[in-house]
Amino acid sequence: MSKKPEKKEAPAPAAAKTETPKKEEGRPQKPGAPAAAPKKAKKEEKGIHAIYKVEGEKVTRQRPTCERCGTGYFMADHQDRYTCGHCGFTRYKRA
Repeated sequence: MSKKPEKKEAPAPAAAKTETPKKEEGRPQKPGAPAAAPKKAKKEEKGIHAIYKVEGEKVTRQRPTCERCGTGYFMADHQDRYTCGHCGFTRYKRA
């Protein structure tokens, strides 16, 4: 049987190696389509100052602690309830 000669690939030119890839463009917008919404600013993280309140030499807690987990586990303050992020306990606020 006869064998077909294998094709050898030619090495790429040196200029092609140094060429930077072009950025892909997004989809073209349709006429009349709304523009992209501006990015929202990040919310400022609440730190330890949101949990405690200092009045003179007295320190008070702003939020209750979890009844199941004990001290050290503060409950999250929602509009109508307090919830523990550790165990999931929920205590509803009185209306």
